[in-house]
Amino acid sequence: MDYEFKSLYTEIGGQETIDRLVNAFYPRVYEDEELKSLFTDDMEEIKRKQRMFLSQFLGGPPLYSDEFGPPAMRKRHLPFQITPKRAEAWLRCMWDAFKEIELDRNPAGKPFYDRLTQVAKIMVNTPNEEC
Repeated sequence: MDYEFKSLYTEIGGQETIDRLVNAFYPRVYEDEELKSLFTDDMEEIKRKQRMFLSQFLGGPPLYSDEFGPPAMRKRHLPFQITPKRAEAWLRCMWDAFKEIELDRNPAGKPFYDRLTQVAKIMVNTPNEEC
């Protein structure tokens, strides 16, 4: 039996879909009351890094590691207070971006979003009341 492996990267439509998602996502984050205080750096640079990370995260080219080394996202985000409430806000912004580009209608959209949900939980490093 011959099996063909398709990564989530391929199944969602590759880099073009990632680019559209990132472009729909970050304006939401920069305006969200829970999140905007965490996002003070240049949006274009953050979008560039996110496109690279998501490519690798979904089984595409390892663009992030090629430039920055292993992602180690939890460690890279430790300087920021990421509360459960902020993780939920991040996921809400992401889901709204999924819907905007109709990635929620792609069969691979749900497994992709489920993986992001797991990442959001892992990133939490501060209880809600400490912000």
